[in-house]
Amino acid sequence: MPTTRPASDRPADGALLALDEAQRDALAELIRLTPVVDRLGELFAAAGHELYLVGGSVRDALLGKLGNDLDFTTSARPDDVEALLRRFSPAVWTIGKEFGTVGCRVTDQASGTDWVVEVTTFRSDAYEADSRKPAVVFGDTVEGDLLRRDFTVNAMAVELPSRRFVDPYGGLRHLARKILMTPAEPEISFGDDPLRMMRAARFAAQLGMVPAPDVVLAMEAMSERVSIVSAERVRDELSKLLLADDPRPGLDLLVGTGLADHVLPELPALQLERDEHHRHKDVFEHSLTVLDQAIELEERLPDRPDLVNRLAALLHDIGKPATRRFEAGGKVSFHHHDVVGAKLARKRLTALRYPTEVVKAVSELITLHLRFHGYGPGEREDGGWTDSAVRRYVRDAGDQLERLHVLTRADCTTRNRARAARLSAAYDDLEARIAVLAEEEELQSMRPDLDGNQIMEILGVGPSRLVGQAYAHLLERRIDEGPLGPERAREELLAWWERQEH
Repeated sequence: MPTTRPASDRPADGALLALDEAQRDALAELIRLTPVVDRLGELFAAAGHELYLVGGSVRDALLGKLGNDLDFTTSARPDDVEALLRRFSPAVWTIGKEFGTVGCRVTDQASGTDWVVEVTTFRSDAYEADSRKPAVVFGDTVEGDLLRRDFTVNAMAVELPSRRFVDPYGGLRHLARKILMTPAEPEISFGDDPLRMMRAARFAAQLGMVPAPDVVLAMEAMSERVSIVSAERVRDELSKLLLADDPRPGLDLLVGTGLADHVLPELPALQLERDEHHRHKDVFEHSLTVLDQAIELEERLPDRPDLVNRLAALLHDIGKPATRRFEAGGKVSFHHHDVVGAKLARKRLTALRYPTEVVKAVSELITLHLRFHGYGPGEREDGGWTDSAVRRYVRDAGDQLERLHVLTRADCTTRNRARAARLSAAYDDLEARIAVLAEEEELQSMRPDLDGNQIMEILGVGPSRLVGQAYAHLLERRIDEGPLGPERAREELLAWWERQEH
């Protein structure tokens, strides 16, 4: 049986009431406005079972952020839970029943609100030494169930239908003080489920909570144990962390405790050794700053928060450690770190089981993140970009153009205000040129003036490799010169055809 924290870590009931009476009143009000909670409590009580609103639902209610997903714990065993929920809702699912969880969807007729309800039997999870999945043991008391939860702020419950507040491990006080503690000793808690160490980093980002010193020490000592957790569970925690309003504290905690060494080793690798004779930016801090700035610029994107944008910002320079070279005169170079970084990102995100479209988008953005600097002065006499260069930029970015705008702007972290202003003005100019050409030429759907069928008809050939080559040639002419029109395109095609060996 896990041991609890020392009594000094848990407030007396009187101190709890005095400290957070307003928060508890807010919780009671939220529950009052959720008749589905009382109805469910009465249903379980009538059947002789205990039922509690629990965990994240209680925490979020105290923070004024209660959503439509409600978590409950009960003394009832899974078969009894399923039978009761089928009396409560026509939409019941049993996907997690082997782990003690049965869910349903119910509509509050008075408000029209849809609620997603999950009810889990009192339980205790534990990992075997080499297992990736927890073993499930059902329990008999709510106090025992709360003790096996990850953190005290998630170890609070409200008994139903009486609405008695249950907080045996001081979660309410810790929530008020933004301290992250475990109900049991942290070594026991993290031993039961090593993913909880990543969850600590996520709560640092999401809730602004600071882990207690013994929690941090346990994370440092046990970081390697996260390796037994499935890639999918690690991915989900990392994504939730990155999608928080302020991911930086969570990422700092991942790196500082050594967890990142096992789940995202490319991140701590950015902490390059400094050389007094070879100056370069702290790449890790630079990457966090780029992430901060990319988040600030997300208002430019259609969906917020944007996981692809944040992954690309965080990982855009992960090719630098492998490409660092010390040059004459004290300079440091990172040639081709964009290409190397894209390959590393593709490999890591694939290993973390991210969807193919996410892996592709992030790696493309990393490949392209330096492209803007390649279109500098000199391509035209007035120092701007040629129309051809702008078209190629748009074509290569494809459907990632808006995210590329954000990443490129966010990647400017220089403290030289004059240089920062020049880069910003240059990118303003590029975006303005793109807008003008897009309006004139339909850049987003850039294609040759002749399609494949027209090419075959003009050349008198059937489907073949040559048709693809002809199409590519006309596309290049379209990029170089803009829309050619059907007649000019036909002339270009025939001239190209004359130069080929048939």
